[in-house]
Amino acid sequence: MRELTSDRLRLREWRDDDAPFVLDMGSRWEVRRYLGATPRLLTDLDDARATIASWRGHDDGVHGVWSIRRREDDAPLGTLLLIGILASGPDLPLRPSGETEIGWHLHPDAWGHGYATEAAGLVLRQGYFDEVLAVTYPQNAASQAVCRRLGMHHLGRTDRYYNMTCELFSTTPPR
Repeated sequence: MRELTSDRLRLREWRDDDAPFVLDMGSRWEVRRYLGATPRLLTDLDDARATIASWRGHDDGVHGVWSIRRREDDAPLGTLLLIGILASGPDLPLRPSGETEIGWHLHPDAWGHGYATEAAGLVLRQGYFDEVLAVTYPQNAASQAVCRRLGMHHLGRTDRYYNMTCELFSTTPPR
């Protein structure tokens, strides 16, 4: 996975020694409540290590899950992902849709500083894909605001992904 930097941030791959931070962030309901069809809290360091291992499984040189770090002191702030989005369907595990999703979740101490917008913008400017999607829970106004600040287009509600109803945003205008 390629490391990326901006004026304030550094995005790098997650490491095993990041597990205490991942546990701290992932054990907070205010962080996890909008992640996945059935959000769950991380419970211990083994759970955090397994999460890091699963994030590494998305790394194919273009897709990946980055650790967002403050550049000045390397403090961990959260997660930025660029992954294949899973299509809704009757069979589990869900199958890839062939489309790419961008998403983020940050530690509450990092909220309100523009880090999610900056990190996502950094990844989007790499131009890996012609179109990138973002899906949010309908009530997740904060992530929807990040999508809008990124210039993403709101395409409305959909149930096409993750067997859940989401607000759908795209980097390309509606067709």
